[in-house]
Amino acid sequence: MAKQGSILIVDDNKAILSAVKLLADKYFEKVLTLSSPNSLVSLMRTERPDVVLLDMNFNAGINTGNEGIYWLQQILDRYPATKVVLFTAYADIDLAVKAMKMGAVDFVVKPWDNDKLIASLRNAYRLATHRTDGRKNTARSTTAAPMLWGGSEAMARIRRIVDKVAVTDANILITGENGTGKDMLAREIHRLSLRRNEPFVDVNVGAIPDTLFESELFGHVKGAFTDARSDHAGKFETASGGTLFLDEIGNLPQHLQAKLLTALQNRSIMPLGGNTPRTVDIRLIAATNRDLQAMVAEGAFRQDLLYRINTIHIELPPLRRRREDIVPLAEMFLARYAEKYGKQDVIMTQAATDRLTACRWEGNVRELQHAVEKAVIMSDDGVIRPDAFPAPTVEAAADSHDAGDGGDAATLEEMERRMIRQAIAAHNGNLTLVAQQLGITRQTLYNKIKRYGL
Repeated sequence: MAKQGSILIVDDNKAILSAVKLLADKYFEKVLTLSSPNSLVSLMRTERPDVVLLDMNFNAGINTGNEGIYWLQQILDRYPATKVVLFTAYADIDLAVKAMKMGAVDFVVKPWDNDKLIASLRNAYRLATHRTDGRKNTARSTTAAPMLWGGSEAMARIRRIVDKVAVTDANILITGENGTGKDMLAREIHRLSLRRNEPFVDVNVGAIPDTLFESELFGHVKGAFTDARSDHAGKFETASGGTLFLDEIGNLPQHLQAKLLTALQNRSIMPLGGNTPRTVDIRLIAATNRDLQAMVAEGAFRQDLLYRINTIHIELPPLRRRREDIVPLAEMFLARYAEKYGKQDVIMTQAATDRLTACRWEGNVRELQHAVEKAVIMSDDGVIRPDAFPAPTVEAAADSHDAGDGGDAATLEEMERRMIRQAIAAHNGNLTLVAQQLGITRQTLYNKIKRYGL
């Protein structure tokens, strides 16, 4: 049997590394080993293995598996095409379920059976190199845009909610500003659900013309209208068995809200021009950047429809409210686009990351992603400097104060100190530009710098 693919084995036990490498060498073209996960991400950046066999515990006396879960998430976030098999001496079923829900393809317990271990690794390789299941419905793919969690407490709280509700069929409403990742969260919920192997159908309801709404969502039969030359399955029917994601639901005209409500209540649809209802089995996730409660009060959104879609409500915070996530997300985007554009050695200066943190990011994660991509493309000498990113505003500094910025800001003086410090970092110490940005004279700026010890 010809050797194929590459595998990375990560385990702190060197005897195990040697034994598994000897076994894997018979089946894989390239076998890499690591005795510590600390250099895992950098090694994957250069080697891009098809499969990772990842130990769950690396510190003596600790066998919770949390280390393995952490490094699993790092791999999934940065290299979603790589398949991960987890490796542990502790047969923890709950941990296995959690890891599989996160995206691991298998879970091998030590001491291992050679045949079973190789079967698991080869299966992971097949999944890595054949990323589609042969089914033509492209809506089934949910790995194109992995959820960008970050490390903030705000996102950790949301993640705990998602872990609880993903495995249910509860309807979920996701709200948040543009660019916060509502669509990615919807796909993540589907990936973690019991419907993960069924369709995920994404519909921007606000973009469907009123005249096509019923045909697009509920389908039509042949002859229903002039150009209806054959039966057409609507989005509800296509999503049956899986998840229907209705994006921008706040933009749905009120006269169409009643039709949607009827379909959700009855769990059946009537194709346009048809006479027989068709039962559908969907899990509904809806999203909007609008305040639906305010729209209900104004009479612009049906209260009964809001109740129907709002069993669980998840609000994604804007990036300026979780600034501790900005630099980690930027570094992840940097690695992604450095590889895409063949600039693997590109780096960001400290001043550049300071400016990233100081910016307001009205477009949230999406805007940050595009900014980093542009900076990578435009970099000539492999160094990204502050001027690659937009200059922060006074409002951005105020947002940083509102977000806590470490939780110790309690006075106007501390807020002013932080604003000045961020402006100095953003302009690389050019006090003329700092004074212009803050709207004060250079002398006033000098006095404040001295006062605050900057």
